[in-house]
Amino acid sequence: MAKYQNSGLLEGLTLGKATDYSDQYDPSLLQGVPRSLNRDDLDIDQSKLPFFGEDIWYGYEVSWLNAKGKPVVAVAEFHFPCSSDNLIESKSFKLYLNSFNQTRFGSQAQVIEHMTNDLSKVAGAHATVRLFPVDNCPPLAIAATKATCIDELDIEIDQYQYQPTLLADAAGKGKKQVTEQLVSHLLKSNCLITNQPDWASVYISYTGNEIDKEKLLKYLISFRDHNEFHEQCVERIYCDIQQFCNPKYLTVFARYTRRGGLDINPYRSSLPSNAPSSRSLRQ
Repeated sequence: MAKYQNSGLLEGLTLGKATDYSDQYDPSLLQGVPRSLNRDDLDIDQSKLPFFGEDIWYGYEVSWLNAKGKPVVAVAEFHFPCSSDNLIESKSFKLYLNSFNQTRFGSQAQVIEHMTNDLSKVAGAHATVRLFPVDNCPPLAIAATKATCIDELDIEIDQYQYQPTLLADAAGKGKKQVTEQLVSHLLKSNCLITNQPDWASVYISYTGNEIDKEKLLKYLISFRDHNEFHEQCVERIYCDIQQFCNPKYLTVFARYTRRGGLDINPYRSSLPSNAPSSRSLRQ
């Protein structure tokens, strides 16, 4: 955490600072954070990423005025490719969306156009924006998962600071080859700036030597006092599982609970694929 703060990259962010809320459209409120912030630490080459994926956000408090001044409300879905130069800082995203509240737009298409252009500019790559009626948003339907939950394992642990070596020998030689989907709802980390807790369900799908589920659960719990942004935690989990377990195929997908009307869902996979379109009960 100290290394990131001392880098100077985070000093200009509104996160963790008192701010005024604007209800008039203002794209300058958006702030980007270089993805290199943690990728350098993970020895990830931005020009040759070891994974595919995207960050999917849902906005539950999106509103604007139509041409006659009548309020419109919607649920928004935002997609950002993981290859973009920057991730979107969450508080600035909230402030930006709030700035639509008292601004008139001629059509929903105009709102989408503004959001797409503004977010793409800050991310450094094309962002996709979709708006849905609040009573009909199919991507947010709660769907049953086929993943096996590992949270009931009777483990003993006192390690709550990030410890990747908990995965050592978790999928060593002699383990049977499997294809399985696992989920834990015990992932908790803390905001890099404010230290506020971030809660998530993390879904791990892989093919390869069977991963010791107790070791995996202990590893995920070790993030409990770790300070990092959502997207960074998911990439760290992905890279650690690749390093210590060496699966033939791997996907890590975290669905974080919402804060300030937004939730973030980072998806990383060894194969080009789309994140599942469904939400967890916690969201």
